[in-house]
Amino acid sequence: MYAVVGCGECQALWIVEGRPETSQCPRCGKTRGYEKRRQFVTTDDENHAREVRASMLAARQDRDGAFAELDSFAEMEAYVDEAGIDDETYLEGSGIDTETVREAADRIDPSGDSQSRQEIVEQALRELDTPTEETVIEYASERGVAPGYTKRALAKLVRAGEVTENRGTYRLL
Repeated sequence: MYAVVGCGECQALWIVEGRPETSQCPRCGKTRGYEKRRQFVTTDDENHAREVRASMLAARQDRDGAFAELDSFAEMEAYVDEAGIDDETYLEGSGIDTETVREAADRIDPSGDSQSRQEIVEQALRELDTPTEETVIEYASERGVAPGYTKRALAKLVRAGEVTENRGTYRLL
């Protein structure tokens, strides 16, 4: 559910998703209970909420006529994909050989499947039978992750409660 709400202090309008206990004005920072905020429209469609907010902002600036001539947000979003140039054209226009870039990327990760260092550490915890610090470091090192990073990532995962460590063996929760 999406609601277009307003601030009683600075008259800002924004969209709130769901039903949070409180909401904070993005302009002035005033925090109020969600139920105390003025809700101009409540809908299940995010695009409808965006349309209502945009029309209200246009009306405030006496631009109702100009707003009425615009396409809907859904239609304009489709145009965004068509606008501009693609990455390859941009790089070539900047003097970069895209084939060389593609070959370098394949040398770094021949599978074409790029993962973050954090994802590699978590994957080690999932795939190893008995993931100890040593085996996780070995697994991650084979995939280009530095041992120091792996140790810090394991400690951070334990502190965050996403992983448990018992007698040197880690388990992803």
